[in-house]
Amino acid sequence: MAGYAIANESAQQALAAAYKTQSAVFGGATLPRRGMLYEYTVGVNGSPPADNELEIDIARMTADGTGTAFTPNALDTADQAAVSSGKIGYTAEPTVTANSFLDYFSMNQRATVRWLAAPGSEFIFPATTAAGLVLRGKAAAYTGTMSSKLLFLER
Repeated sequence: MAGYAIANESAQQALAAAYKTQSAVFGGATLPRRGMLYEYTVGVNGSPPADNELEIDIARMTADGTGTAFTPNALDTADQAAVSSGKIGYTAEPTVTANSFLDYFSMNQRATVRWLAAPGSEFIFPATTAAGLVLRGKAAAYTGTMSSKLLFLER
């Protein structure tokens, strides 16, 4: 299985009181493959104004929204290009299935969080075009941007 990375450093959306999708990975248009999200990292860019809360979730999407296409980077340069698609910096949210979150937590905006799946506990997305996983963030008291990175495998 080949591993890939998606990071939103080149197109970030300001946080708001409603969820904003920061990064997504989903089945590509041609011969989509199942994928496994096994790691992600989130943090706040710049200096947060105070000790405020940031809420993060990983949820299932069924249709893509408007954002910046991101070609997943192969972790091993000997691997083929990813079949899955990536997107960052959404300006129109993808369709997220209600109550489909796979992870949810709150964090202090002065922190950085890294999640790594225990073997066998990876988040799976289907081999279906435009169906996949989104990493979203929201914050009531902070309107700056956040960084995110997704690491996934294709089956």
